[in-house]
Amino acid sequence: MLGVDDDALVYYFFFFTTFLSCLKSSDGGIHGLGPFLAKEAPGCLKERSLQDFQGKKLAIDASMAMYQFLIAVRSTGENGVAQPLTSASGEETSHLQGFFWRTIAMVKAGIRPLYVFDGKPPSLKSGEIASRNLRRDEGAKRLQEATEEGNVEEMNKFAKRTTRVTKQHAEECKRLLRLLGVPTVDAPSEAEAQCAALAKNGLVYASATEDMDALCCGSPILVRRLTMSEARKLPVLEYHLDQVLSSLGLNMTQFVDFCILCGCDFSETIKGIGPKSALHGIRKHGNIESFIESLNTSKFVVPDPFPIDEIRQLLTTPEVVDMGNLSIDWNAEPDEEGLIEFLVKEKGFSEKRVRGGLEAIKKAKMVKPQGKLDMFFSPKKTTPQASTLLNSTFAATNESLPADREDLKRGLSSTSAADQKPAKRSRGRKASASK
Repeated sequence: MLGVDDDALVYYFFFFTTFLSCLKSSDGGIHGLGPFLAKEAPGCLKERSLQDFQGKKLAIDASMAMYQFLIAVRSTGENGVAQPLTSASGEETSHLQGFFWRTIAMVKAGIRPLYVFDGKPPSLKSGEIASRNLRRDEGAKRLQEATEEGNVEEMNKFAKRTTRVTKQHAEECKRLLRLLGVPTVDAPSEAEAQCAALAKNGLVYASATEDMDALCCGSPILVRRLTMSEARKLPVLEYHLDQVLSSLGLNMTQFVDFCILCGCDFSETIKGIGPKSALHGIRKHGNIESFIESLNTSKFVVPDPFPIDEIRQLLTTPEVVDMGNLSIDWNAEPDEEGLIEFLVKEKGFSEKRVRGGLEAIKKAKMVKPQGKLDMFFSPKKTTPQASTLLNSTFAATNESLPADREDLKRGLSSTSAADQKPAKRSRGRKASASK
């Protein structure tokens, strides 16, 4: 619970299958890397709580969080089908509910969030985007069939596959964060790459994203599950790049090649080559080119084209903001009346709850961050037993994931949704920083 007007808050959680999909973590960006590291290199992975990040600045992948909240923050309609939360005028508000309450939870825990929004995707990602669009269209078709049949389970399943983050969603979230006094950055391209650059340059403690390729982009620390619900008692996962490399016995160049072989958003994969064979191949041959030369071409088919150099460049030197021209205001104050105008008058939120949330932020900002014990002692590492448990939960479910975004792991976030209505539809280049 957030502790803000507890009697009035009602926390809605989407279906348990959505929750399980968060656990599976078969990984945005790099296919299967999360469960592979949990099993083969548990020393690189630490379990954290939200409170462990007290006083730390975190660069959060806002575009991924938007998708998570649109999927997870829903309520059940009269026909049993989960619907997005909406305002009285029918506009979706699930993303705003998620950002508002989760950001409050972070600030109360002493975290200083910086949200990073996607820019234009790299041209090499066009194939992945086209595939997602095709799967989304197929999902819409299957949703229509399920609606005509009255199959509620299938309707819920395929409704998730049609979810799309729009420019309006992003602009509304930026407006909300600006009114909360929380800084944002518009990335010129991929948000996770920008998060990694901020961490690499020491402007934040870590990148917070489900996309594992933030490690390839050089983020010293990667945090996952940050936007998930504490009510589920799940640990936040923290990966340390230096320990990933030492555990796998690779240098950074080899690690990037290993990740490309595992599979990423910028190319098709070599069928039959997973993380285990990719690691063995890179350890033995040193790079992708030599590994491919060693393959039995009658058994393994290399994608054509397979733009290895271009993928390496996207992962190691992505397009990001010029840090010398980036100004971030960490001390902006919330605009209380501006928030009331936006959330209450325009979006139909409860004024009592909004003001209660603002009061929690004000109180949290007045508290001086205290030193944590882990400043003097090593944080808890994932034990082999815990690694086995993590690996088993990572594989808990496949079917619940929307097919168009199986690379993302959704998390449930505690939200206040009592004042929102479910949607009526049951059928169914230089980036800038702002306050």
